[in-house]
Amino acid sequence: MTYRNFSLNQLQEMDAAHHLHPFTDHEDLRAAGSRIISRANGPFVYDTEGREILDGMAGLWCVNVGYGRDELAEVAHEQMKELPYYNSFFRCSTPTPVLLSQRLAEIAPANINQVFYGSSGSEANDTALRLVRHYWALEGKPEKNRIISRNWAYHGSTVAATSLGGMGAMHGQLYGAVPNIDHVMPPYAFELREAGESDHDFGLRAAKAVEDAILEAGPENVAAFIGEPVMGAGGVKIPPESYWPEIDRICKKYDVLLMLDEVITGYGRTGAWFAAERLGLQPDTITTAKALTSGYQPLSALLVGDRIAETLVKKGGEFFHGYTYSGHPVACAVALKNLEIIEREGLVERVRTDTGPYLAETLQARLGGHGIVGEVRSFGLMAAIEIVADKETRKRFPGEGAAASCVRDHAIDGGMMMRAVGDTMILSPPLIWTRETIDMACDRIETALNRAEAELRKGG
Repeated sequence: MTYRNFSLNQLQEMDAAHHLHPFTDHEDLRAAGSRIISRANGPFVYDTEGREILDGMAGLWCVNVGYGRDELAEVAHEQMKELPYYNSFFRCSTPTPVLLSQRLAEIAPANINQVFYGSSGSEANDTALRLVRHYWALEGKPEKNRIISRNWAYHGSTVAATSLGGMGAMHGQLYGAVPNIDHVMPPYAFELREAGESDHDFGLRAAKAVEDAILEAGPENVAAFIGEPVMGAGGVKIPPESYWPEIDRICKKYDVLLMLDEVITGYGRTGAWFAAERLGLQPDTITTAKALTSGYQPLSALLVGDRIAETLVKKGGEFFHGYTYSGHPVACAVALKNLEIIEREGLVERVRTDTGPYLAETLQARLGGHGIVGEVRSFGLMAAIEIVADKETRKRFPGEGAAASCVRDHAIDGGMMMRAVGDTMILSPPLIWTRETIDMACDRIETALNRAEAELRKGG
């Protein structure tokens, strides 16, 4: 039995009857009916009605090598036949996580040589939180367990990962967050920069919020600062260039560990294997997932710096933590082949020297002057378009998020998959996009903006 045995209406009815979707108003979805994506190829996805949609989100920030890669399907098939599963417990291992760990150590910052596997970025951030706190306890400082994070940060949706994140709506449904996690202002200049304040000075002020939180808690009580190099699900918030060097300085000054969440930015999206390289950072942990397998298999890898790893090995005894699917042999085989494809096709360099700069130039030239665009910004192959009612004052349209949702709906209707976060439209396309694909995307986004503006102005 396949989906082809059913009509779209039948699939939607079964979906509504039995399938609880993530991050969804289920009553609203069931009234409207879900969009059923049935196949994909290259940079495009297709629904059950055969409509072709240019995927501007790489699935969910993850399909870096694009869709329809036979090599990834074949290596999964071969591994399934040879060894579909075995665990990493009880002093056992399997070949593919061994080889993948070696490869990740090669491309990671020089201070990182150890890897812990899970199945999602949320799991990886849970592990990072637990490992960082455990590190300080092993060093005789169990009171050094407070984590500094940021408002609007996204680090996953498990209880611990949601607690690390700074999404108010998610916190409201926790009914009790993991304690000792503080949140400070994010480096979101479009909304938070003061009149007359330069980007450089704003970046320093945003970093000072972290220092102030450390001092308020007492450096002796602060374990780590966690941050996404570019805040992804919070709306592609790109820090000023002054921000991360100052964060690095602050962490070193107060002996606070640096945890980078590169679940979105890892594996080429910023024009480097990891954004840490572009930012000149050597973090103590790097959380990765998503593009590690280009989404073809669920897999996460927490990259662990030597400082933490050496203490864990020498002083830790048994680390009572792990998952059934840690180092899953099929997922690791797919990851190895995926990294090979990224390297072989020069996708990291392409983003850094060609498509990343071209995306920035083209978005600004084509869309920066649009009547409802307050700002266009990008970093590698990540981009954001701020939707405003007034370009000069940056005043938003009524109804929080309604304007961006209007743009999104027009974009999808016009064959362009984009995401709305608040009043911001965001892009995170597959790394296989070319200049021609970028031009196509800009054509479709511009049309969506025009149609949305006509609707929004009429409604206002």
